[in-house]
Amino acid sequence: MKREERQQLIVNLLVENKTVDLDDLADRFIVSKMTIHRDLDDLEQAGVLRKVRGGATIDAGTQFESDFRIRERQGHDAKVAMAQRALELVEPGMTVMVNDGSMAAVLGEMLLQKRPLTVITNNAAIMERLKAETGITLIALGGIYSAKFNAYLGVVTEEALSKLRADIAFISTPAVSGRRAYHMDDNAVRTKRAMMTSSARSCLLVNHQRIGHTALHVMADLADFDAVITDSAPDAAVIEEFVQAGIALTIASEQDPT
Repeated sequence: MKREERQQLIVNLLVENKTVDLDDLADRFIVSKMTIHRDLDDLEQAGVLRKVRGGATIDAGTQFESDFRIRERQGHDAKVAMAQRALELVEPGMTVMVNDGSMAAVLGEMLLQKRPLTVITNNAAIMERLKAETGITLIALGGIYSAKFNAYLGVVTEEALSKLRADIAFISTPAVSGRRAYHMDDNAVRTKRAMMTSSARSCLLVNHQRIGHTALHVMADLADFDAVITDSAPDAAVIEEFVQAGIALTIASEQDPT
């Protein structure tokens, strides 16, 4: 088996199980532990996983977020549910900003339901999906391309955003704890903040499994967002904390009262 094929199979196992064991991988592929170590080193350098004692994981840490190629294959139903609720904040004719990330990519495609729209994004997946669509004025933000986030980031991106204005920005985050949203990448943080500054309103999108976790950088206070959307209800204590802080939390799995 070629190295590239074996590494892709390791990625597939990570998508399915979130963690892999070094000994199990060596037995599965009938290779030495040193060969598996090198495979995991290659994948870690590419930003796909993080090595832990005895194996590897794709679970986010304070300084790690798995590669876009991993994240786009996870939690599709939850992403669709959140995107559907996010669409309720969009009306035809609006100018909408959408940031990087696999959650945002799902929302970006669903924005077609609300055309005509102007869509401003640094998300390469959204650019590819919307570039030939009628009824969509696509403003693609340039910058330094990050394969890990499948997005454009950096000074060029931030400078472009400073000269634009949107009705609403949709911002995703891999971690929320207390009253703060966090992210492990400083370039991504600056771009998300620039989008918030350049929009009249902003909405945070976060998977409920990421609530109660932190990352390296504080991205924003939850009070900075006009809406916070998650897929399923977090712990009751978290909901109570949001209520006490006056933070509007929308739970996508729950229907609005009629």
